[in-house]
Amino acid sequence: QGHLVESGGGLVQAGGSLRLSCAASGRTFSAYALGWFRQAPGKEREFVAAINWTGGSTYYSDSVKGRFTISRDNVKNTVYLQMNSLKAEDTAVYYCGAAPTRPSARHLYTSTSYDYWGQGTQVTVSS
Repeated sequence: QGHLVESGGGLVQAGGSLRLSCAASGRTFSAYALGWFRQAPGKEREFVAAINWTGGSTYYSDSVKGRFTISRDNVKNTVYLQMNSLKAEDTAVYYCGAAPTRPSARHLYTSTSYDYWGQGTQVTVSS
């Protein structure tokens, strides 16, 4: 049974930065791809970023490309999301998830591909 726990959310002014962490426990996720999604009030959960099991390939939504960076440390069983140049529209609850590795990475953009989820961490960007 695996568990994911996010941390690092908070309140920040527009243009500021935050670093989210997601620690995995209960099993090793080194063979899983890891991703970040977010959900704003009244909206569906949307893809933010993902990273393959080696950390050698990363994927981003167009809305965060160039501002956010995803990384992972398989020794610490942790995935990170460095968020820079934050905007008010980045305000949401951020969730990390773990998805089985597949030949194509297309499944990483879809929340239903993920087997494990954390409880989420709130990010609020004030304008």
